Amino acid sequence: MAPRSSKRVTPARNRGRGREGPSVVPDRAGFLPVNRRDLAARGWDGIDIILVTGDAYVDHPAFGVPLLGRVLEAAGYRVGIVAQPRWNVPDDIVAMGRPRLFCGISAGSLDSMVAHYTAFRKRRRDDAYTPGGGAGRRPNRAAIVYSNLVRQAFPGLPIVLGGIEASMRRCAHYDFWSDRIRRSILLDARADLLLYGMSERGIVEVAGRIDSGRGIEDLAGATYVSDAPAPGPLLPSWEELQSDPKALLDATLAVERQVLRADAPCSQRHAGRTIVVTPPPPPLGTAELDRIYDLPFTRDAHPDCDGPVPALEMVRWSVTAVRGCGGGCSFCSLALHQGRRLCSRSEASILREVARMTGHPAWTGSVTDVGGPTANLWGARCTSAPASCRRSSCLFPALCPHLRLAQGDYLRLLRHVTGVPGVRHVRVASGIRHDVALQDPDFLRGFVAEFVGGQLKVAPEHGVAHVLRLMRKTDFSIFERFAGIFGERSREAGREQYLVPYLLSAFPGCTMEDMRHLAEWFRRQGWRPQQVQCFLPTPGTVATAMFHAGCDLEGRPIHVARGDREREDQHALLVGGSRPHRQPRQTLSRKGLTGAVETGTPPPS
Repeated sequence: MAPRSSKRVTPARNRGRGREGPSVVPDRAGFLPVNRRDLAARGWDGIDIILVTGDAYVDHPAFGVPLLGRVLEAAGYRVGIVAQPRWNVPDDIVAMGRPRLFCGISAGSLDSMVAHYTAFRKRRRDDAYTPGGGAGRRPNRAAIVYSNLVRQAFPGLPIVLGGIEASMRRCAHYDFWSDRIRRSILLDARADLLLYGMSERGIVEVAGRIDSGRGIEDLAGATYVSDAPAPGPLLPSWEELQSDPKALLDATLAVERQVLRADAPCSQRHAGRTIVVTPPPPPLGTAELDRIYDLPFTRDAHPDCDGPVPALEMVRWSVTAVRGCGGGCSFCSLALHQGRRLCSRSEASILREVARMTGHPAWTGSVTDVGGPTANLWGARCTSAPASCRRSSCLFPALCPHLRLAQGDYLRLLRHVTGVPGVRHVRVASGIRHDVALQDPDFLRGFVAEFVGGQLKVAPEHGVAHVLRLMRKTDFSIFERFAGIFGERSREAGREQYLVPYLLSAFPGCTMEDMRHLAEWFRRQGWRPQQVQCFLPTPGTVATAMFHAGCDLEGRPIHVARGDREREDQHALLVGGSRPHRQPRQTLSRKGLTGAVETGTPPPS
């Protein structure tokens, strides 16, 4: 990918009116500094930490780097943001001078390769995290490129990697785009430390340790290079993974076990060097989450952005209510990144955030989401200790008896949000787990009647039993049952509403015959699916390891659609294999909701 021009673009100041209401140019004083002029305006003679991101600078809690910037600011550090720097010159990196402590680097809210290429390895023409939505403002393998820039600009400055790209590439991994096993990104970027997962605690501790001259290697949730004997279990080495594809499955499952059970450190050899992955920290508690989301986010893109940022338009009026994902789906990075243990914000914190939103100049009256990875797991908790749990999923093959649901409380929360002055509508855009919703008929009745904005996202993913087992998804009959009840409850409420099911094609183990079976089911219903995503082998997931190894978790061979031709053929069976029909009430919309995966907003797991 060629570097974008080093010529700076004059910000667009007059954006007119759009769906988000009147255009408002925010005051830059409400943002973290991005240049020396901003430092001077704050009376600062320097900067402690700069955070580099492949996204536009959007001061919203759904954007990871600005959130970490606010957390560091609240801890007393002078923090600046470098957003989408040019990668052929270091000029943007040095805009605020050399930081006193370290530089934090993230490719952004998406792995940069996912941001640039489709599941068929074709270049994308858009990037929802870029002003104006155009592609080309971040490089391929952005974390590595940005690290090189920082070393060029500030020799000897500590570099800390984070974000989804670094998190899921912390160990040797299969790279779909080059079709080979790549080293840990920590080695390729030559960074000092990698913080995986949600790292609010970790990044503040890194700052404190560097400030006091202490070492940073033994932090929880970290990956570092060690010259000492490898501690803990030894994963198959980088060399072994290159010679034995099945070894990747063993390594991936070991990393998954470490995340799920908070096991001991694990290590991996790379051509004479050793990386050490420390156990994850405990998830943030409710009070800690509340403090983070009470920070003074403007919910705006920085005024230097030369156009609207599409991703902001999707989430501006959304509220993150819960973190973590108990689903454990084999294709999803959420449990490996955010953790499987759920943590929910308090109702009081959520209501405070909504009340602040209603005072925003561009407020339209509608809360678009109160959710997270799985909205109806807000308030749920696990009663077992992580070390004693042997499950990979709280929901598959059936609901874990140690998981205590709170869907009735979630319904009451949504009703209380509706009662906040200035709020006209409340919807749940992040979607729900339909198998969990069936556990509480009263919740389902109230939710369908009051909080479905015409369309409800659910994720059956497939309809063939052996493919669903490989995905760690519940049986398709549960989706059929849910679809019927959803239609009944919608009719009871006098509302015309549609399900929007997410489906996956070309998943490891899925054959053309399996896709024909699924397509035939939709044809019999007169439905035409709109949300079909071809499986994309992203680094670090169990499904990607199965794709590379060509076997299931027990080592049995499975069919893998490796070539783009078969992948496209499987995909076409659902997206182009049926004639359009008028949709019955309990089905998906003919229009669907396009771009949920393509633009970086993950479907519910």
